[in-house]
Amino acid sequence: MAAYPSIAALDAELIECRACPRLVAWREQVAREKRAAFADQEYWGRPVPGFGDEHARMVILGLAPAAHGANRTGRMFTGDQSGDVLFKALYDVGLASRPTAVSADDGMELYGVRMTAPVRCAPPQNKPTPAERDRCATWLEAELALLAPTLRSVLVLGAFGWRSALTGFASMGWTVDRPRPKFGHGARTTIRRPRADDGTGASSTAAEELTVFGSYHVSQHNTFTGRLTPEMLRAVIRDAAGAAGLSTD
Repeated sequence: MAAYPSIAALDAELIECRACPRLVAWREQVAREKRAAFADQEYWGRPVPGFGDEHARMVILGLAPAAHGANRTGRMFTGDQSGDVLFKALYDVGLASRPTAVSADDGMELYGVRMTAPVRCAPPQNKPTPAERDRCATWLEAELALLAPTLRSVLVLGAFGWRSALTGFASMGWTVDRPRPKFGHGARTTIRRPRADDGTGASSTAAEELTVFGSYHVSQHNTFTGRLTPEMLRAVIRDAAGAAGLSTD
């Protein structure tokens, strides 16, 4: 895993990534052909960086770059109906400045929260392959490593994100229970690793801890069918925020 001096340095390299030929071809095709409703807009059409607080105490992680959402706007969960549900819930509990996210320049702010994804390019049929997921994992792990000093909780959206998160943290040296905790809405598990040397040379038996929470993804299928309701989403966001020491309304 490459180390980066900052989130900005990571993002600058990430948005130039062309490691997955199928995803590159698809994201660029969509950006050229566009949807009729957005025909007058310039699509982002590149890998999508994380969004939010660079010193976040809580991360939200899930498949995010939709073809005409983040692939169009260049910002996580922005410009599509899935993002509408997520940002409204964050706004309702006091972790976002606005209830809707329509473009990268709409003034949206997140408070103590950062959004990221296990795959940064919009995949055909919203289904990245295992190989694409594994190639993209280096970006996720590098971002989580930069956030680790302040990070206290992770809210994972969907089973795909759950597997990616636990695998990524294990690769980074965090201890994940075995057998691996199963995904489900409301699932939670605590992962640990030895605390980094504080520079004094003193040894410590204390360990860093992160609480990982699971939620059904904010996909249109889940929200339209009622599998994931606004009340369910707000409740799990509040739980994750509480574990991170963030105050909610």
